[in-house]
Amino acid sequence: MPTIRAQGKTIQGQPDANLRRVLLDQGIDLHNGNAKLINCRGIGSCGTCAVHIEGNLPPRNWKEKARLALPPHSLDAEALASSDRRLACQIQIPNSPQGHLKISKGEGFWGQHDTIRWGPE
Repeated sequence: MPTIRAQGKTIQGQPDANLRRVLLDQGIDLHNGNAKLINCRGIGSCGTCAVHIEGNLPPRNWKEKARLALPPHSLDAEALASSDRRLACQIQIPNSPQGHLKISKGEGFWGQHDTIRWGPE
């Protein structure tokens, strides 16, 4: 079963479960500040669940590409290709033995900054 390291916790992730839901259920502070109250609840439109992810994940879907290309994220195609920034609400936990993930959250309302608020340890 894949493991997820986030905010000093190690979580056993159920394969194919939604990463946003798993993190919130485990008490991980996925949203910064008032984004806890003002977010899209997982439909991929707000971008407040943006996290940096180390691990073997499938390519971004169209919702991630579109949202991460808009302010405040504003990653162009080249930056998006090299970035580890993903929307937790659009990630299904990998169903493979190599599906281990390390999650970090950036500073800023949307987690858009490269300065890390919290990391996997």
